[in-house]
Amino acid sequence: MKPYVAISQMLLGAFLLVAANAQAQGGESRDGFEWLKAMIVAEHQTDYSGVFVYQHENNVDTSRITHVIEGDGEYERLESLDGPRREIVRHDGHVWGHHDSGRVQVDSQQGMDKFSSLLPEQLSALSTNYQAKLLGMERVAGYNAQVILFQPNDNWRYSHKIWVHTDSGLLLKAAVLGAKSKLIEQYTFSQLQIGGKIDRSWVKPSASTGLNGSDLHQQMEAAKTEIPVNSGWVVDVLPPGFKKTREIQRLMHGNHEPVTQIVFSDGLSAISIFIELDDGDEDDMESLSSWGAMSLYHKVVGKHLFTVVGEVPAYTVMRTLDSIRHSGK
Repeated sequence: MKPYVAISQMLLGAFLLVAANAQAQGGESRDGFEWLKAMIVAEHQTDYSGVFVYQHENNVDTSRITHVIEGDGEYERLESLDGPRREIVRHDGHVWGHHDSGRVQVDSQQGMDKFSSLLPEQLSALSTNYQAKLLGMERVAGYNAQVILFQPNDNWRYSHKIWVHTDSGLLLKAAVLGAKSKLIEQYTFSQLQIGGKIDRSWVKPSASTGLNGSDLHQQMEAAKTEIPVNSGWVVDVLPPGFKKTREIQRLMHGNHEPVTQIVFSDGLSAISIFIELDDGDEDDMESLSSWGAMSLYHKVVGKHLFTVVGEVPAYTVMRTLDSIRHSGK
């Protein structure tokens, strides 16, 4: 899995958490999990455009994100403002990226909407595995925000701290915290427009990607090669509360054979497992890496290459990978 794709999806996911009108349900009186319920109800209903800063360790990246609702669905555009040009656009369940090289890579929306499929049983699991604490009001990018801390009851996952606009419910700032509240990564809007007249000229796919209509159709058709499967692969060790949300076979860039992907989520974080036949490449050597809150671990086991990537500590992805086995089905 290409690190840029994983990290770009994470960037989008963190800033596509659009919430309900907080005042409509008596915002001040609701607890942390009620804020999450409100986010689920009204997700994807806000037009906005702004500049946000992503920070992890000594790295700082600035990007512009725009989200608009059109008659044929919602569109999101993420543009890097530092370094080489990078652009990611999402529409109708598909994601494509544009680099300086002009190469376009199409992927699914997996991993982008943390709360989009959050079910009642997952909300219950969240309250079992996290403590939600309201930390008062602060201002972010000129807007009033409710601050909420979701603190896990174990060491398998990170704490999440979010700042939610009290009027629109838009996520204004998000931080991932490790042990002793150490900042792992943080996203925050530095400039933001909510509603009003927002530029939509980029919404046409050909304008945003540089592809003509025929090429775009072919690219998007290729992205539809995801097939739900029951592969027989089993994961014995996962943090409490993580449930399987999907299992598919899919074609991935650089692979000739389909790759099995299994996704688990606890409602706040996701872990993806990729299983493919080992082709003997040097890149398949055992490796552990991280980028902000994203940890990635892969190694060859028997005839297969396992890759585990998730918004969890490094030892979590390592223990998860070492517990993968085939049930023989």
